[in-house]
Parts: sequence; C-alpha cells; structure tokens
Amino acid sequence: MNWNKEAAAAIIAAHADMPGATLPVLNALQSAFGYVPDEAIAMVAQALNLSRAEVHGVVSFYHDYRSAPPGRHILQVCGAEACQAMGGEALAERLRARVGIAWGETAADGSVTLERVYCLGLCACAPALLRDGAPEGRLNAARVDTILNDTVR
Repeated sequence: MNWNKEAAAAIIAAHADMPGATLPVLNALQSAFGYVPDEAIAMVAQALNLSRAEVHGVVSFYHDYRSAPPGRHILQVCGAEACQAMGGEALAERLRARVGIAWGETAADGSVTLERVYCLGLCACAPALLRDGAPEGRLNAARVDTILNDTVR
C-alpha cells in the first residue's frame, strides 16, 4: 500500500492502547506500507506521548525497520556464524557485488533491496537467505546466481 495518512492514523489508533505500543505500532505501519515513513514518526510520537526523537531512535535502532520504500524484492542475507562457517561471507559478497549496491540499500531501478541479518534460524541449511520472506538455504555460487537471475530482471 502506498503511504496514506488516514490509513496510518487508523493503524496507529488500533494499536496505541497496547502495552508497550511503540513496537506493535511500528510493526503494523511497516507491514502496511513496507517501511515507516518519516511522516508517520510524528504521528506515532503524538499518539503515544513520546518525542519524535524517541520514535526515530526506535526506528533507527532496529535493523528490521526501513525508512524508505523497499525494492520489489527483498533479499535478507544471513551473516551468523553458522552461515559464515559454511562460506556465507564469500557468497554474500558475490551477491552484493552482482547487484551493485551496499547492504541496506535499494537498487536505483527499485528491483531489489539488500539487507544483512544475523541469524535466520536456518543453520541446517547454511548458508542461507530470505527472498521476499521465503527461505533459500544450502547456497552455493550457482544458487546465488540463479536467485539473482530470477529476482533482478
């Protein structure tokens, strides 16, 4: 869904009375819009009686929150020890170099966002990544190339 102030207000209102509402509100906003728009930070702060700096601090602290719309596809690459031990660092760098953007960035054409995460819980499938939320494990150079060919067009 594209950013919509009225929809954001409804989302915030639906979660504002929850104990520890900041994370549930931000999660719901990101779920709806794909990111937490800057405009929503002031709305969340006002609704939860927090400063904008406090809400911004939460958004910038947790790597799961995005402050800009993601690409059409999101590749979340595991950097945990099990994946590293199975050659994941070299595969992650291969993927990053092929896409040509840094971790946490979105390609200029909007095709893909690369995110580095630490532990997907797929240690039996190491090295691993999530492609649009779906697990891809037991990666090798050929699988990384196939994933990119299927994802970045």
